[in-house]
Amino acid sequence: MDFHAALGIGLPIGLGLAALGSGIGLGIAVTGAMKAIGRQPEAAKTILLNMIIGAAFIESITIYVLVFAFSMAGKI
Repeated sequence: MDFHAALGIGLPIGLGLAALGSGIGLGIAVTGAMKAIGRQPEAAKTILLNMIIGAAFIESITIYVLVFAFSMAGKI
């Protein structure tokens, strides 16, 4: 298998895994935040702010993978 074939197979698989991992991570983050708000409703603003910042970091990883996939797609 040459470089181009491996890249053509690996890019979609890697992008799919990154999206799957991001979705699972966001689900866990939102679940934890909602449970925390259920336990302490008075701290909802702080919990939501921290959850949103964490979600932004999780999504940035997926965006970096997407940009990398597009940049490597030109080499196929």
